[in-house]
Amino acid sequence: MLEKIFGRNKKNTLADPDINFGRYSDNNKSIDQLTKWKDAETLFRENKIFECFDAFFKYLKDSESDNVIHERNEKGGSFSIYQGSKVVKGKYDDKTLQAEVSLAHMVLPSVPVMRRLLEQNFHVYYSRYALDDERLCMLFDTMLNNASPAKLYYGLKELATRADKQDDLLVHDFTVLKMMETEHIIPLPENEKEVKFQYFQKWINELIELVSSLDMEKFSGGIAYLILATFFRIDFLLRPEGKLLQEMEKVIQIYFKKDEKPVVEKNRDMLAAIRKQQSKPTEEITTFLFNAKYAFAIVQPQPYKTISETISNANQNVNWYHDNGYPLIARQITEYGISYCQYAYSLPKPVTEFFLLFMMINHDDYFRALGFKNDYYKAAENKFDKEAIENRMEEIEKNWKPKYPRMGINKDRVRYNSLLQFNLSFTKELEELDMDPV
Repeated sequence: MLEKIFGRNKKNTLADPDINFGRYSDNNKSIDQLTKWKDAETLFRENKIFECFDAFFKYLKDSESDNVIHERNEKGGSFSIYQGSKVVKGKYDDKTLQAEVSLAHMVLPSVPVMRRLLEQNFHVYYSRYALDDERLCMLFDTMLNNASPAKLYYGLKELATRADKQDDLLVHDFTVLKMMETEHIIPLPENEKEVKFQYFQKWINELIELVSSLDMEKFSGGIAYLILATFFRIDFLLRPEGKLLQEMEKVIQIYFKKDEKPVVEKNRDMLAAIRKQQSKPTEEITTFLFNAKYAFAIVQPQPYKTISETISNANQNVNWYHDNGYPLIARQITEYGISYCQYAYSLPKPVTEFFLLFMMINHDDYFRALGFKNDYYKAAENKFDKEAIENRMEEIEKNWKPKYPRMGINKDRVRYNSLLQFNLSFTKELEELDMDPV
């Protein structure tokens, strides 16, 4: 999740909308936050538990959002942790720490609901599902002498991420359940919601139209790239939540499921699921477009070598499509490599910022519709604003130099003669970034 204010460069200082893009990544800790984690571990070993909690919650708190609130006195403390549609609320004294999160209100007693919760309890390690009168909830607790920073992190992460996912599933699957405690969710402005819905439909329509013009057998690999790149784009630029996100994830899982189905058949299954999403009423889409705060990522960081190899492997498939007159497929393959990394991994924040710049160049019409002012690229004229692009690269490098001192793009190797050549050269630079932190 990023809140980008683009346009701060030598050429102009146009203020852009404060809009979030992408899934939340907790692979964005500052040097000070990483120091707080080490402090928490030291304080726990010294049995200074309350001071350990102070350092731990400072480590967890995102500098750009109030995703964590922690208060304490000499007798204990309380905390709230925001994770999407849910808020984890906790407290502690000199003996125990307890945390809970509400899932749903159960209007009537239901055996199927209780069976579901019993089954889910076998899939959690630190937390548990429970019923408090008519309130379905999840609980986590620990004695203070066992409340190490690692146990707190993984216990609270399991509690928060499971609850954020399960509340929508439970309410969707059981009519006796109703949503509760969602007051913290921030609705999108109507114009932003309208633009996002329009582009949800636009990108799917363009995908179906392009795929329909191709031979499903001959172009099975290219079609798979097109489908996945489109869905990763929707995930990053539109940020679907709740049930819409889960339905999109199911489409993507069709392709990556390890079975014996040929790619042609998987493509047909994905397209059928896509058409089903496209036919939904407007409200069923826009209901799940909203702003939310997060404290935990739902994907894991990977060695940067994994990211480099993913980008490289995708780009190696570009030449055939370019040489045989399919430039749009070629461009979307270059988008696929880095967008898959953004979707599947918790990326270092500067890499996500470079990716956002890449998307602003490749989908300039979408950003203009949202109200962004800087034209990094004008598709109708095939014209790049090289100065603005390089200024933004330098800004990212400068902001993150304290943590990644050797990270940098060789601007002389970035090509501006066409969008495809820009994509290939820019993602090549991302592939070769030195992301070793201090």
